[in-house]
Amino acid sequence: MRDSGLSGRLALVTGAGGGIGAAVVRLLVEEGARVVATDLPSTALSGLAFLNGVRVEPLDVSDGAAVEALFDRIEAEDGPIDCVASVAGVLSNVTVDQTSDAEWRRVFAVNADGVFHLGRAASRRMGERGKGAFVTVSSNAAGVPRHAMAAYAASKAAATMFTRCLGLELGPKGVRCNIVAPGSTLTSMQTGMWADEDGAARVIAGSPETFKAGIPLQKLATPEDIAEAVVFLLSDRAAHITMTDLYVDGGATLRA
Repeated sequence: MRDSGLSGRLALVTGAGGGIGAAVVRLLVEEGARVVATDLPSTALSGLAFLNGVRVEPLDVSDGAAVEALFDRIEAEDGPIDCVASVAGVLSNVTVDQTSDAEWRRVFAVNADGVFHLGRAASRRMGERGKGAFVTVSSNAAGVPRHAMAAYAASKAAATMFTRCLGLELGPKGVRCNIVAPGSTLTSMQTGMWADEDGAARVIAGSPETFKAGIPLQKLATPEDIAEAVVFLLSDRAAHITMTDLYVDGGATLRA
């Protein structure tokens, strides 16, 4: 098997307390990476501590000073951070007329500001070293309008374009920045929107009344499906890929 180049490298993952983030942590460990798993303090996050080579750290990505402090502490104690997976995100599923100022700010604080804080911290260190990889987990909603998801979609679109701009700045310095855009994925964020046990079937079939296409592959993604794409883009297998926005949605957006 060809080496991914991740063995021994230090990766920082946000949103690691469950779903896609936890799957990214586990896959990185399988590839031999050392991992700093971060999220808001939770039992789920502490459950990752038993994995070999995983360091668990609480982190609120909306706090820029806390992000910088964590980068400084990790690099002082464990060495340079080689790659970052920005997975932390929150959902908002209300129409624009029902979106309060506070709700708009809450969503952007994590989904957009959080990516900015991580990208800035990574660029200050990886850019100086001339190597590294950064992946943002965005959403296919960043490129396709969604009913009752304006705040979420707009925040993910901001995160996507920020990451591409970051890649443009850091490319000449040898740092790659990419985006993974999941569609409907079997996580608590997804199932929390379902009214009953037929929720998955409705997502797969689509919703003409809200102008939402179904999923051509006829199945939801698993967190592991998305993690595979993230870890690929962090690895040396993607050594000549940067500023790419990779949709992993079973064809749901009908987009190339």
